[in-house]
Amino acid sequence: MTVPVFEEYEPAPDCPCAGCAEHRRDLARGLPVRVGGHPVARGARLALVLATAAGVALGAAGTGVDTAQAVAPLGAATTGTSVDPNPGTPQGGSGPLHGRPLPGPSAGKPPGELRATTRADIINRAKRWVREQVPYSMEKYWSDGYRQDCSGYVSMAWNLSDNEWTGSLADFGVRITQDEMEPGDMLLFHNPADPNKGSHVTLFGGWTDYTHSYYVAYEQTKPHARTQSTPVGYWNNADRYVPYRYKGLTEVSEGKGSNSATGNGAGTSAAYPGARSFGPGARNAHVTRLGRLLIQRGGKRFYSQGAGPEWGEADRRATRAFQLAQGWRGAEADGRPGPGTWRLLVRGLGKNIPAAGAGARPGGGGNGNTGGNGAGNGNGSGSGKGAGKGGAFPGAEFFRPGKSSAHVERLGRQLVRKGFGKHYTSGPGRLWTEADRRNVEAFQRAQGWRGSAANGYPGPETWRRLFV
Repeated sequence: MTVPVFEEYEPAPDCPCAGCAEHRRDLARGLPVRVGGHPVARGARLALVLATAAGVALGAAGTGVDTAQAVAPLGAATTGTSVDPNPGTPQGGSGPLHGRPLPGPSAGKPPGELRATTRADIINRAKRWVREQVPYSMEKYWSDGYRQDCSGYVSMAWNLSDNEWTGSLADFGVRITQDEMEPGDMLLFHNPADPNKGSHVTLFGGWTDYTHSYYVAYEQTKPHARTQSTPVGYWNNADRYVPYRYKGLTEVSEGKGSNSATGNGAGTSAAYPGARSFGPGARNAHVTRLGRLLIQRGGKRFYSQGAGPEWGEADRRATRAFQLAQGWRGAEADGRPGPGTWRLLVRGLGKNIPAAGAGARPGGGGNGNTGGNGAGNGNGSGSGKGAGKGGAFPGAEFFRPGKSSAHVERLGRQLVRKGFGKHYTSGPGRLWTEADRRNVEAFQRAQGWRGSAANGYPGPETWRRLFV
C-alpha cells in the first residue's frame, strides 16, 4: 500500500505552465496570515511576486504570448488560456489550503495544542453541521470559525484550536488499522502532488454491518455536510485512505463524567485499541487509561508518578501483576495487555492485583494475547472452564486437524444454529476439517476479535459465547 507523504505543495518558481502561474498569483496576492492568508513572510511574498512575473515572462518567450500581457498587474483581467478556479472534483474547487486561526483566545495558542475530547463529543459536533446543512466552501468560514471544507469539518469535530488542512491533520492523530477504527476516528487521503485535487478526509461513524466493507461517514462535501453509508476506500483512491485516531481523545467513565481515578473505569468504549497502542515507544491516551485502571485495581505501588501517556516499565509490571492475579502464566502474563486483559480492566471484571507479598490464586479467564490454547480467544472473559449451556469447554486438543470426536460435531451444529455454517458443504461431522475452522473464525471475527484471537480454533470464551 502506498503511504501518502504529508507535505505542503508549492508551485515551482520557474515553471511556465498555466496551473503553476495561477497558483503563484494566488499566493502572491494572498492576505496576511492574521486574516486568513497563506503563511508566507512579507519578504518571501515579494520574491514570489517577482518570481511569478519572471516565470510568466519566460513562459511567454517560448510560447509567443505578448510579454506586456504576461506581466500585467496581479489581479488584472487577462485573456487566453486560464485554469478553471472551480474544477469539478468531489472535494470542490480550488481555494486556500491553510485557514485563518480561529477568532478569540484560541488564536494565541501554540500550534499543535491538543484539546481533550471524547468520541461522543466528536460525533455530536459532526452531527451539528449535518443538521444545519453547512454549505461546502474552501474559502468561507462558518459561524463557529471553522472553514467549510472537509479538513475544516474534521478540525471542528476534533475541536482543534486552528483550521487545519489535509497536509497537517495527521499531526494531530495516531495512525491505526482499519480493524481498530471506532466512531470519531478519521480516514485521510492527502495528495501531495496536487492537494486541491483528490485530497479528502471523512469521519468514521461506525460499521454498517459485520463485513466491515461499508461505514457511516460524516463528511463535508458538495453541496453541504452529510452522513451516509460509504465504502471503506471511499469512492476512489481506495488504497490511499489512512485511518487516524485523535491524540487528545479521552474516554468518559460511566456515571462519573470524566476519566478520573475513581469509578469502575468502564469507559464509553470498551473496544480493545490494538496491540500497537502498548509497548516500548507507545505514547497515547490508551496508555494513560490503562495505567489509571491498573492503579484502581491495586497497582498503585508500581507507579511513582501516576499514570501517563508514555509506555514505561511501570505499565508493564502493573499489567503483568494483574494478569498473574487472574491465574495466567507464561505468554498469557507477559505484561502487554491483550483483548482479554483490556476487557477485564475497563469493565471492572476479574481479580484485583494483590497487595505486595500476597500470592495470586490460580484460575480466571484468558488474556486474549493468544488464541486456541484454552486460555484465550478474543475477549477471553470466561472462567477458564467455558461455563454455559454447552457445559465445560472440552479442551483445545479436540479441535485440531485429524481429530475426530463428538465435541467437533456438537460445535459444528451449534455454529449452524448461530448462522455461521456457510463453509459446510455436507453438514458438520465428527472429523475436524478446514470448514470447521473457517466457520469458527467467522464467529470469532463477529465478536470483534482479530489476529490470533480469531484463528479459527475454539478456546473457552469462544465455546461459552457459542452456547450461551
